[in-house]
Amino acid sequence: MIIHQFYDKGLAHASYAIVRSGKMIVIDPARNPQPYYDFANLHESEIVGVIETHPHADFVSSHLEIHHTTGADIYVSKLAGAGYPHQTFDEGDEIKLEDINLKAINTPGHSPDSICILVENENGKECAIFTGDTLFAGDVGRPDLRESVGNITAKKEELARQMYHSTREKLMTLPADVKVYPAHGPGSLCGKSMSPDLHSTIGKELRENYALQLMDELAFVQTLMADQPFMPKYFGYDVELNKIGAAAYAESVAKVNRQQPADISDAIIIDTRNREAYRNGHVKGSYNLQDAEKFETWLGSIVGPEEQFYLIGSDDAALDTAIAKAAKIGYEHNIKAAVLTPPTATEKSTILNLEEFRTNPNAYTIIDVRNWAEIKSGKLFANALTIPLPELRERVSEIPTDKPVLVHCAAGYRSAAALGIISAAISEVPVYDLGEAVNEWK
Repeated sequence: MIIHQFYDKGLAHASYAIVRSGKMIVIDPARNPQPYYDFANLHESEIVGVIETHPHADFVSSHLEIHHTTGADIYVSKLAGAGYPHQTFDEGDEIKLEDINLKAINTPGHSPDSICILVENENGKECAIFTGDTLFAGDVGRPDLRESVGNITAKKEELARQMYHSTREKLMTLPADVKVYPAHGPGSLCGKSMSPDLHSTIGKELRENYALQLMDELAFVQTLMADQPFMPKYFGYDVELNKIGAAAYAESVAKVNRQQPADISDAIIIDTRNREAYRNGHVKGSYNLQDAEKFETWLGSIVGPEEQFYLIGSDDAALDTAIAKAAKIGYEHNIKAAVLTPPTATEKSTILNLEEFRTNPNAYTIIDVRNWAEIKSGKLFANALTIPLPELRERVSEIPTDKPVLVHCAAGYRSAAALGIISAAISEVPVYDLGEAVNEWK
């Protein structure tokens, strides 16, 4: 038996292939199915099944495309309300992959329709479990993403209680040497304190995972609901899209308009170039969302799933990358056009006089755009107005305009994006980005 993990750092997403005797099953596949086809070809295997542990909120799955391309059956819980051809896969159901056995375990908590897949090897021994967003290395799935979306909705308190029972009654009773293969790693917004490990064992999680320690149900619920990360705008959209299945990846990406329009002022403008290029000349009103490891998460946090936007890139390769990342969250349909830096990119950013700021920080309205968990751990400037980046477009009117505005985050990426958002809304005073200089105050 081969178990292979495919890991996408951008979304901290892990998907899997299980291969046995020329047959392959894919678990929680990413939007682009090509890596799974390549892996099947490498091992001279036929993809016979795709298992979805739940309708994902943070990425778009290729389960339907793989079904259409290979004829593989899709397996998902009957509770998911799937609108695509599928086989239900719930407690008591099994999939035979030659001489190994895959067993469904219903584990509500992250979502009402979550399942885990327990693997029995050729000797009938429980050896591995694919835990989806139920159990991570060092954490369990957040319970607050399904209060208003999905086939079944539930309050976060109820899902947290269900997570308590799913972990205690179904996962923590497994043998300690069972390997744990979760759907996410550190940096994912589906949990709050994942370890750097991309896989684990039941025994290690019993020893080290805060959520699996001895506590009563009330304490667990309170602990789990506290300090969860923000929820990007696209999460609910992806749940619903995954319930029906997304369009074929390559075909959908190829449809993105690459023609340079004369005017790009009729929609949001996302400039993916680096900070220096943007500062030296950009389209007025554009947002500098640099192509980096978490681009897709921040795109889906700033831009809503109902909004169109333009993408600006420095060259065709940069645009290809940005489009591919947008497609990972189902946003390729939102791209009005993907264009090279237009002639209208002549607006220059105001540059902060750092010495003046050091001497008199009170002369500025300081905006802290870090996340709430970071802010709660301590403000860098006592008088800063705290508006996390995902909330900034909706709250920009709260920023006073009686003094120059200075924005900061923790390292400079988010503040670069915030600079564009604030500058597009405020013209009365200069807006500055503290950028990487913020390290002086950390």
